[in-house]
Amino acid sequence: MQKKAKKVNVVVFDFDGTLSSHDANYEFGKYCFRHSLRAWLFLPMTLFGMSFRHVAPNAAWWRQIGRRFISAKMVKRLTPGFFEQHRLNRFGWSAERVATEREAGNIVLLISASANYLVRPLVRDMGFDDVICSEMYANKPWKYHFLCYHKNKVVALERWAKKNKVVPNVVRAYSDSKSDMPIMSIAQEQVWIDRKTGGRIEK
Repeated sequence: MQKKAKKVNVVVFDFDGTLSSHDANYEFGKYCFRHSLRAWLFLPMTLFGMSFRHVAPNAAWWRQIGRRFISAKMVKRLTPGFFEQHRLNRFGWSAERVATEREAGNIVLLISASANYLVRPLVRDMGFDDVICSEMYANKPWKYHFLCYHKNKVVALERWAKKNKVVPNVVRAYSDSKSDMPIMSIAQEQVWIDRKTGGRIEK
């Protein structure tokens, strides 16, 4: 007889604009332009890719075109300085809130659309039970293996649950963006954050 999956209480956090002001992917792109000639050489391609962001907002292909300038060597060379800078954008309440949710007995997940090589190091000290984000190819860090955005955040949660053999009961979800409505809608409580101030938006 197959063992029934255990039901667990889960709290989900977004990252960009929710725990930290500014978008990590976008900010890393700007950082690259300040520290690499390669980024400027790819500028026409970057602008071409970004021009489609409102045409197909949930697609990976235009993101890949826009980030084609990012190389594995660039990631290795530039991320240490970028992490030091971007950590300053973290909202002061973030780590405490994550700790509070864990102390309440909830499994606390971060589910982010930003790249794995950016998000995981940026939140390593925050104590998440798991960090789920967009998975990029190691040798092609501009290319998506899995884009963890919009409905794919729910897909990512389902994959996590299957892997851990649990049934997630999402008691609370934190986000700053309407693009997270698919995962926010399955939460019992939706906590909306002002991405500029870090304050809670009362709905």
